[in-house]
Amino acid sequence: MTSLEQLLVVQDHDTTLDQLKHRRATLPEREVIARADAALRELEGPITETRGRHDLVARDVKRLEDEAGAAAAKAKEVDTAMYSGRTTSAKELQAMQADLEQIQRHQRALEDRELEFMEQQEAVDAELAVLDEQVGAAESAIATARVAIAEQEAAIDAELAAESAERARASADIPAPMLALYEKCRTQNRGAGVAKLVGHTCQGCRLTIPASEVDRIRHAGEDGPVSHCDNCGAILVPSR
Repeated sequence: MTSLEQLLVVQDHDTTLDQLKHRRATLPEREVIARADAALRELEGPITETRGRHDLVARDVKRLEDEAGAAAAKAKEVDTAMYSGRTTSAKELQAMQADLEQIQRHQRALEDRELEFMEQQEAVDAELAVLDEQVGAAESAIATARVAIAEQEAAIDAELAAESAERARASADIPAPMLALYEKCRTQNRGAGVAKLVGHTCQGCRLTIPASEVDRIRHAGEDGPVSHCDNCGAILVPSR
Protein backbone atom coordinates (compact mmCIF):
# COMPACT_ATOMS: atom_id res chain seq x y z
CA MET A 1 0.00 0.00 0.00
CA THR A 2 1.42 3.38 -1.03
CA SER A 3 1.63 6.33 1.35
CA LEU A 4 -1.20 8.03 -0.54
CA GLU A 5 -3.37 4.95 -0.18
CA GLN A 6 -2.48 4.80 3.50
CA LEU A 7 -3.70 8.38 3.79
CA LEU A 8 -7.12 7.12 2.74
CA VAL A 9 -7.09 4.76 5.71
CA VAL A 10 -6.13 7.65 7.99
CA GLN A 11 -8.92 9.71 6.46
CA ASP A 12 -11.41 6.95 7.24
CA HIS A 13 -10.30 6.95 10.87
CA ASP A 14 -10.45 10.75 11.05
CA THR A 15 -13.95 10.75 9.56
CA THR A 16 -15.05 8.21 12.15
CA LEU A 17 -13.44 10.29 14.91
CA ASP A 18 -15.25 13.41 13.68
CA GLN A 19 -18.55 11.52 13.66
CA LEU A 20 -17.98 10.24 17.18
CA LYS A 21 -17.11 13.71 18.44
CA HIS A 22 -20.19 15.14 16.75
CA ARG A 23 -22.38 12.43 18.26
CA ARG A 24 -20.89 13.14 21.69
CA ALA A 25 -21.54 16.87 21.36
CA THR A 26 -25.08 16.48 20.05
CA LEU A 27 -26.52 13.81 22.32
CA PRO A 28 -30.31 14.37 22.40
CA GLU A 29 -30.20 14.44 26.19
CA ARG A 30 -28.25 17.71 25.99
CA GLU A 31 -31.29 19.30 24.37
CA VAL A 32 -33.46 17.84 27.13
CA ILE A 33 -31.24 19.58 29.70
CA ALA A 34 -31.30 22.84 27.74
CA ARG A 35 -35.10 22.81 27.57
CA ALA A 36 -35.42 21.90 31.27
CA ASP A 37 -32.97 24.65 32.24
CA ALA A 38 -34.97 27.13 30.18
CA ALA A 39 -38.17 25.97 31.88
CA LEU A 40 -36.58 26.47 35.30
CA ARG A 41 -35.52 29.99 34.37
CA GLU A 42 -39.03 30.78 33.16
CA LEU A 43 -40.46 29.52 36.44
CA GLU A 44 -38.26 31.78 38.58
CA GLY A 45 -40.43 34.86 38.03
CA PRO A 46 -43.82 33.20 38.71
CA ILE A 47 -42.43 31.42 41.77
CA THR A 48 -41.01 34.63 43.22
CA GLU A 49 -44.27 36.50 42.57
CA THR A 50 -46.43 33.70 44.00
CA ARG A 51 -44.28 33.30 47.08
CA GLY A 52 -44.51 37.04 47.63
CA ARG A 53 -48.30 36.84 47.56
CA HIS A 54 -48.17 33.82 49.84
CA ASP A 55 -46.09 35.72 52.40
CA LEU A 56 -48.42 38.73 52.31
CA VAL A 57 -51.52 36.58 52.81
CA ALA A 58 -49.79 34.58 55.55
CA ARG A 59 -48.97 37.82 57.39
CA ASP A 60 -52.60 38.94 57.10
CA VAL A 61 -53.82 35.59 58.42
CA LYS A 62 -51.42 35.80 61.37
CA ARG A 63 -52.41 39.41 62.10
CA LEU A 64 -56.13 38.61 62.05
CA GLU A 65 -55.57 35.49 64.11
CA ASP A 66 -53.75 37.56 66.74
CA GLU A 67 -56.43 40.26 66.72
CA ALA A 68 -59.23 37.69 66.97
CA GLY A 69 -57.37 36.00 69.81
CA ALA A 70 -57.00 39.29 71.61
CA ALA A 71 -60.71 40.02 71.12
CA ALA A 72 -61.60 36.57 72.48
CA ALA A 73 -59.40 37.16 75.50
CA LYS A 74 -61.01 40.56 76.07
CA ALA A 75 -64.51 39.03 75.75
CA LYS A 76 -63.62 36.37 78.27
CA GLU A 77 -62.28 39.02 80.62
CA VAL A 78 -65.50 41.03 80.38
CA ASP A 79 -67.64 37.90 80.77
CA THR A 80 -65.69 36.83 83.84
CA ALA A 81 -66.07 40.29 85.37
CA MET A 82 -69.82 40.21 84.73
CA TYR A 83 -70.30 36.98 86.63
CA SER A 84 -67.72 37.56 89.31
CA GLY A 85 -70.24 39.19 91.61
CA ARG A 86 -68.07 42.24 92.07
CA THR A 87 -70.46 44.39 90.04
CA THR A 88 -74.06 44.57 91.25
CA SER A 89 -75.24 47.71 89.49
CA ALA A 90 -77.74 46.83 86.79
CA LYS A 91 -76.63 49.81 84.72
CA GLU A 92 -72.98 48.73 84.89
CA LEU A 93 -73.90 45.15 84.08
CA GLN A 94 -75.96 46.36 81.12
CA ALA A 95 -73.00 48.40 79.88
CA MET A 96 -70.69 45.42 80.32
CA GLN A 97 -73.13 43.24 78.37
CA ALA A 98 -73.20 45.75 75.54
CA ASP A 99 -69.42 45.93 75.62
CA LEU A 100 -69.19 42.14 75.51
CA GLU A 101 -71.55 41.92 72.54
CA GLN A 102 -69.57 44.56 70.67
CA ILE A 103 -66.32 42.72 71.35
CA GLN A 104 -67.86 39.43 70.21
CA ARG A 105 -69.16 41.03 66.99
CA HIS A 106 -65.71 42.42 66.34
CA GLN A 107 -64.20 39.01 67.06
CA ARG A 108 -66.57 37.31 64.62
CA ALA A 109 -65.80 39.93 61.97
CA LEU A 110 -62.10 39.30 62.48
CA GLU A 111 -62.59 35.55 62.26
CA ASP A 112 -64.66 35.89 59.09
CA ARG A 113 -61.97 38.06 57.55
CA GLU A 114 -59.33 35.60 58.70
CA LEU A 115 -61.27 32.79 57.01
CA GLU A 116 -61.31 34.77 53.75
CA PHE A 117 -57.56 35.22 53.88
CA MET A 118 -57.10 31.54 54.74
CA GLU A 119 -59.06 30.64 51.61
CA GLN A 120 -56.82 32.98 49.62
CA GLN A 121 -53.82 31.32 51.22
CA GLU A 122 -55.07 27.88 50.17
CA ALA A 123 -55.45 29.11 46.59
CA VAL A 124 -51.92 30.53 46.57
CA ASP A 125 -50.61 27.31 48.13
CA ALA A 126 -52.25 25.39 45.29
CA GLU A 127 -50.49 27.66 42.77
CA LEU A 128 -47.18 27.06 44.52
CA ALA A 129 -47.78 23.32 44.53
CA VAL A 130 -48.26 23.36 40.76
CA LEU A 131 -45.11 25.45 40.28
CA ASP A 132 -43.14 23.19 42.63
CA GLU A 133 -44.34 20.18 40.67
CA GLN A 134 -43.12 21.77 37.45
CA VAL A 135 -39.75 22.51 39.05
CA GLY A 136 -39.52 18.94 40.29
CA ALA A 137 -40.33 17.57 36.83
CA ALA A 138 -37.66 19.77 35.21
CA GLU A 139 -35.05 18.86 37.81
CA SER A 140 -35.89 15.18 37.45
CA ALA A 141 -35.55 15.43 33.67
CA ILE A 142 -32.14 17.09 34.08
CA ALA A 143 -30.94 14.44 36.53
CA THR A 144 -32.09 11.59 34.27
CA ALA A 145 -30.53 13.20 31.20
CA ARG A 146 -27.21 13.74 32.98
CA VAL A 147 -27.04 10.07 33.94
CA ALA A 148 -27.78 9.08 30.34
CA ILE A 149 -25.16 11.54 29.03
CA ALA A 150 -22.51 10.22 31.41
CA GLU A 151 -23.18 6.65 30.27
CA GLN A 152 -23.11 7.53 26.58
CA GLU A 153 -20.03 9.74 26.94
CA ALA A 154 -18.17 6.87 28.59
CA ALA A 155 -19.09 4.55 25.72
CA ILE A 156 -18.20 7.11 23.04
CA ASP A 157 -14.94 8.00 24.77
CA ALA A 158 -13.98 4.32 24.67
CA GLU A 159 -14.71 4.28 20.94
CA LEU A 160 -12.72 7.48 20.48
CA ALA A 161 -9.74 6.00 22.30
CA ALA A 162 -9.82 2.81 20.21
CA GLU A 163 -10.27 4.74 16.95
CA SER A 164 -7.44 7.14 17.87
CA ALA A 165 -5.14 4.19 18.51
CA GLU A 166 -6.03 2.69 15.10
CA ARG A 167 -5.49 6.06 13.49
CA ALA A 168 -2.05 6.36 15.08
CA ARG A 169 -1.05 2.94 13.76
CA ALA A 170 -2.35 3.79 10.28
CA SER A 171 -0.35 7.02 10.11
CA ALA A 172 2.86 5.71 11.65
CA ASP A 173 4.60 4.91 8.35
CA ILE A 174 3.41 7.92 6.37
CA PRO A 175 6.21 10.46 5.75
CA ALA A 176 5.86 13.48 8.04
CA PRO A 177 5.70 16.07 5.21
CA MET A 178 2.88 14.17 3.48
CA LEU A 179 1.00 13.75 6.75
CA ALA A 180 1.42 17.45 7.48
CA LEU A 181 0.09 18.32 4.00
CA TYR A 182 -2.88 16.04 4.60
CA GLU A 183 -3.61 17.73 7.95
CA LYS A 184 -3.41 21.16 6.29
CA CYS A 185 -5.80 20.13 3.52
CA ARG A 186 -8.12 18.53 6.01
CA THR A 187 -8.25 21.72 8.09
CA GLN A 188 -8.86 23.94 5.08
CA ASN A 189 -11.44 21.55 3.66
CA ARG A 190 -13.30 21.06 6.96
CA GLY A 191 -12.63 17.36 7.27
CA ALA A 192 -11.69 15.93 3.87
CA GLY A 193 -7.93 15.98 3.44
CA VAL A 194 -7.64 13.20 0.89
CA ALA A 195 -10.04 11.61 -1.58
CA LYS A 196 -9.98 8.73 -4.03
CA LEU A 197 -10.08 9.53 -7.73
CA VAL A 198 -12.42 7.01 -9.34
CA GLY A 199 -12.63 7.38 -13.08
CA HIS A 200 -12.90 11.12 -13.59
CA THR A 201 -14.69 11.81 -10.29
CA CYS A 202 -13.26 13.11 -7.01
CA GLN A 203 -14.92 11.10 -4.28
CA GLY A 204 -14.47 14.00 -1.87
CA CYS A 205 -16.74 16.48 -3.65
CA ARG A 206 -18.23 14.18 -6.34
CA LEU A 207 -17.27 16.60 -9.11
CA THR A 208 -15.63 15.65 -12.40
CA ILE A 209 -11.91 16.19 -13.00
CA PRO A 210 -10.84 17.16 -16.54
CA ALA A 211 -9.62 14.15 -18.56
CA SER A 212 -6.19 15.69 -19.17
CA GLU A 213 -5.70 16.23 -15.44
CA VAL A 214 -6.80 12.68 -14.68
CA ASP A 215 -4.34 11.33 -17.22
CA ARG A 216 -1.52 13.38 -15.74
CA ILE A 217 -2.32 12.19 -12.20
CA ARG A 218 -2.46 8.54 -13.23
CA HIS A 219 0.88 8.70 -15.01
CA ALA A 220 2.68 10.65 -12.28
CA GLY A 221 3.40 7.52 -10.25
CA GLU A 222 3.97 7.20 -6.53
CA ASP A 223 7.05 9.39 -6.58
CA GLY A 224 5.40 12.12 -8.63
CA PRO A 225 4.02 15.39 -7.28
CA VAL A 226 0.95 15.28 -5.06
CA SER A 227 -2.19 16.33 -6.91
CA HIS A 228 -5.18 18.13 -5.48
CA CYS A 229 -8.79 18.44 -6.54
CA ASP A 230 -9.27 21.91 -8.03
CA ASN A 231 -12.71 22.10 -6.46
CA CYS A 232 -12.38 20.84 -2.87
CA GLY A 233 -8.59 20.91 -2.44
CA ALA A 234 -8.32 17.32 -1.24
CA ILE A 235 -5.26 15.25 -2.09
CA LEU A 236 -6.25 12.93 -4.92
CA VAL A 237 -5.41 9.23 -4.82
CA PRO A 238 -6.02 7.51 -8.17
CA SER A 239 -7.73 4.14 -7.92
CA ARG A 240 -5.89 1.20 -9.36
